[in-house]
Amino acid sequence: MTSLALLLFDPEFIGGPGMWIFLSIGAFSLFGIFLPTVTWIDKQHKERSAFYKAETIRRIAEASGEGVKAAMDLLQQQSRLEQQRKREGMKIGGLICIGVGAATCLLFWSQHDQGFLIGLTPAFVGAALLIYVYLLAAPLE
Repeated sequence: MTSLALLLFDPEFIGGPGMWIFLSIGAFSLFGIFLPTVTWIDKQHKERSAFYKAETIRRIAEASGEGVKAAMDLLQQQSRLEQQRKREGMKIGGLICIGVGAATCLLFWSQHDQGFLIGLTPAFVGAALLIYVYLLAAPLE
């Protein structure tokens, strides 16, 4: 059995059907099974968390006269935390883009004299993200 598998992946036999069968099974597994399953699980998780959030806010609002004020405060706090999380993600994304741009500049500069300019594109994208987060975005409430 092992010799049959080795025959399919023999370097002299690379044009044969073994490698193509392997790749087609792998591609089908990735795009036909794994990615749709992960997407479905993520969708179910988001739906469940939204339901729990709405149920919690409904119960707080129905609890007492103070419940409406508490529910509004909870919604504002969650909104503020979500905005803060997005900004932190943009900060990290900007720093990563600048780091990738700098590394690309160094890599291409070591290989070619003028190739380092390619790395400026991700560096400028990172700089734009950081400029937006620190200077242009409206302050958090």
